Amino acid sequence: MTLTTTKCNNTKAEKRPRKLFDGEGLYLEVLPSGSKLWRLKYHYLGKEKRISLGAYPIVTLAEAREKRSEAKKLLAKGIDPAFAKEEKRRKMLIAAANTFETVAREWHEKQALRWTPNTSLKVMGYLENNIFPYIGGRPIASITPVELLEALRKIEKRGAYYIAGRIRQIADDTQFLFYQDE
Repeated sequence: MTLTTTKCNNTKAEKRPRKLFDGEGLYLEVLPSGSKLWRLKYHYLGKEKRISLGAYPIVTLAEAREKRSEAKKLLAKGIDPAFAKEEKRRKMLIAAANTFETVAREWHEKQALRWTPNTSLKVMGYLENNIFPYIGGRPIASITPVELLEALRKIEKRGAYYIAGRIRQIADDTQFLFYQDE
């Protein structure tokens, strides 16, 4: 018998973990601590595996069923859902680590070898004072041209047109550098 939201809500914790099955490998695991976790049991390459789909009620019954369907589609394509989930998480961590500031500092470090010390200091000052406060902490892959343009316009409003142009060049270089590394 499939689960209902009422049954999920009303199930109380016991001394031992308890499993409430919904079907097609999906179940709600009720832990002694009172936590309720969605799990999916499946077979991949002849081995039984399971993955977590989130905590109830943050992940609703309908959302858990949708995640089960997505996992079944991956299995039909020959892809392990646990591997796909980990790969997605890994890509998100890499994207978060590659902020505009991180990439710009790497770019600066490489370029500084060709510049005089004075030029190197000037360029880093442009970055630290003019662009890092606006988009420095953002993952570089998520920065849109409109966001960069807004930041450049703030610099132009101060009358610093040269700096705005220089920052635009640097932004182009750092994004080019980032996308080549992928």
